Amino acid sequence: MTLPDVRRPPIKEITAGIYQLNVPIPNNPLGDLNAYLIRGTAGWLLVDTGWNCSEAFEAFQREVEEVGVSLQSITGIVVTHVHPDHYGLMGRIKRSCGARTAFHQRAADVIEEVARNTQGRVVKVAQQLRECGMPEQEVAVVGGGFTSIRSTLEYLDLPDVVLHGGERITTGIFNFEVVLTPGHAPGHICLYEPERKILLAGDHLLPRITPSVSMVPYFDDNPLGAYLDSLREVNKLDVDLVLPGHEDVFEGLQRRVSEIIAHHKDRLDHALKAIKHEAKTAYNVAAEMPWTVDAKLGEEGSFNALDALGRGMATGETLAHLEYLISKGKVKKESRDGVILYKASESVHCYSGPHP
Repeated sequence: MTLPDVRRPPIKEITAGIYQLNVPIPNNPLGDLNAYLIRGTAGWLLVDTGWNCSEAFEAFQREVEEVGVSLQSITGIVVTHVHPDHYGLMGRIKRSCGARTAFHQRAADVIEEVARNTQGRVVKVAQQLRECGMPEQEVAVVGGGFTSIRSTLEYLDLPDVVLHGGERITTGIFNFEVVLTPGHAPGHICLYEPERKILLAGDHLLPRITPSVSMVPYFDDNPLGAYLDSLREVNKLDVDLVLPGHEDVFEGLQRRVSEIIAHHKDRLDHALKAIKHEAKTAYNVAAEMPWTVDAKLGEEGSFNALDALGRGMATGETLAHLEYLISKGKVKKESRDGVILYKASESVHCYSGPHP
């Protein structure tokens, strides 16, 4: 009998002194989290960590050893944002090596809120989805998904160093500037190395799939507006190589920024057309839009091809686009019987922006 080849891909030295680790995300179409191990004169810097599970931690340990580094040599950890695939292993790794940790103040606010009021957050998410018009049986599934994700976060550690954007993080070899890039997540940051023209992008920029930008209760009122503003700021940087949180390292930052902005313009057009003649809920608008049904292949399909959790995420993304259109005066909303309806303003036929 021939067994399947389950070997991990070889560790990549992206450039001298920067290694890409592929930390598995179990049961997730993205497959891996790209963590980056960066050489320093007095220790190693780790950027992002992985999902908190034994499979991921053991793979992380093996890959660090493959680079030829001991876990105790990691003296610093920077987290680009506190989604579980980037933040989840931080506490476990910190307890193994004593590294000092850093992430943005806004992300620290998220962790404090989750630690203080997990169930309240689930209730708030469920209420938001009901207002979006999602059927109750699907709301229950999404709420269960949020609870399940919270259960994976064994440690809810606040950072040793709180970042605000604009700081410099040095390893003695590399000098990174902290660039605040909210939108995909509150307090998302990128790290820019101007001398080598390298950008560690987290989930702000991915080479093929488009980062999710969704409305989340308690946090940003206009996440899509924040995300587009962040894209414009990153677009000004002199970058030769982008190191993303998923998929492959890539060149052509400005080209990719233009592609993502064009994608969101298309989504805004779809949303406006859906509510041109009739007021609809965010859930109904989402049902009329195409969605990625295979994250790795980038394949598109219908809203109904998504599972309930996927439809919840799609509804949150649609809500972000509708709220952005409201901020631009192109859409109005009203509440009826516990749900919120959206309608295009008169004479609005398509969205003419945004542009970098």
